[in-house]
Amino acid sequence: MATRKKIAFIGAGNVGATCAHLCFLRSLGDIVLYDIIDGLPQGKALDMLESAPVLGIDVSVIGTTEIKDIAGADCIVVTSGSPRKPGMSRDDLLKTNAAVMNTVGQAIKQHAPNAFIIAVTNPLDAMVTQLKRVTGLPKGRIVGQAGVLDSARYRTFLAAELDVSVSSVNAMVLGGHGDDMVPVRSYTTVGGQPVDKLIKGPRLEEIELRTRNGGAEIVNLMKTSSYYAAGTAVFRMVEAFILDRKEVLPAAAYLEGEYGVDGLFAGVPVVIGGGGVERIVQIDLTAAEKKAFESSVAHVRELVDAMDKVLGA
Repeated sequence: MATRKKIAFIGAGNVGATCAHLCFLRSLGDIVLYDIIDGLPQGKALDMLESAPVLGIDVSVIGTTEIKDIAGADCIVVTSGSPRKPGMSRDDLLKTNAAVMNTVGQAIKQHAPNAFIIAVTNPLDAMVTQLKRVTGLPKGRIVGQAGVLDSARYRTFLAAELDVSVSSVNAMVLGGHGDDMVPVRSYTTVGGQPVDKLIKGPRLEEIELRTRNGGAEIVNLMKTSSYYAAGTAVFRMVEAFILDRKEVLPAAAYLEGEYGVDGLFAGVPVVIGGGGVERIVQIDLTAAEKKAFESSVAHVRELVDAMDKVLGA
């Protein structure tokens, strides 16, 4: 009999638990919820497990405060760290969460060195950079979740504006996961029609601004970070890996010359399958999109430099 895959979540808060529950509902594999708050992962795991008979699901769900329980994981989702609070930017989280990534990265290196890592902790582009440094993983085995969520927000707002199904909207948001992310109009269509043929420039700019501020909008409303949409976006990536779907998704990948960027994580289209990030897909950007992408990447580099200064690197 085939052995089920093992999916570990480092951080059993709202995003991790939402993604874990979706993986559970799809029976993608046995699940480990790890957190430093005693009782939280154990309680969520037991609650989830007790729903299994209702749905006929036979996967294992374990909650733990012992990081060694991630041993042998095929896929690890990293959500641990401090969430955004009202008035905070992603940049404000640098010092606290970089230290968390050091601890998490060492644990992964020791207990699950062959896992495929999906980082979610903000500021995303800097945190996935630090995780790669600490774990020493090859670029195809580590990626950051950003573009799937950002693109979903863009698609949500476009569908509402045009009163169409979200499934009729194809869109892609690239660059850093921050206020200067880049909605790529030239690859955004509604029912196959270019979006800028359907929505006038000023209104489209308003929708793109709302997309960039999508995370902050939810923080201001709930006083904490997004988790339904964020957790679902991570699930899409986990599923692509576990089921070897070879799906093209926007994600923060390590670039070595692609898009004119070298030695930095940035949001670009990638193919995610059983091998992890199997390749980076290069698309042609317009001059304006390329300029915006370069500006966004420049901010990512500033973030990484600021992190290095904080850490004394």
